[in-house]
Amino acid sequence: MTAIPVSKRGTITLPPEIRRALGLEAAENPMMLVEMRGGGVFLQPAEAMPVRDIPLETMQQWIAEDGRDSESFWQKAGKA
Repeated sequence: MTAIPVSKRGTITLPPEIRRALGLEAAENPMMLVEMRGGGVFLQPAEAMPVRDIPLETMQQWIAEDGRDSESFWQKAGKA
C-alpha cells in the first residue's frame, strides 16, 4: 500500500514503480479508468486507440459479446 498526496485540484501522481507495473510508461496514449467501488476508488490502466487501429476481428467479437449480453439481459427481464 502506498500513500499518494492529492493536490487541491484533485490531481494525483502514480509513483514510477506503479506506472511501470501497470505498463503505463510503455503505452503510447496511457489512461486510467476510474470507478467508485464500495466507498473507494478503483483505477484500471487503459490506452486510447483510434477505432481505425482496432482489428476488424476484435470489433466483431465485441459486437457478438454485446449481442449475447443484450439477449441475456432481456431474457432475465422477461422481455425475450
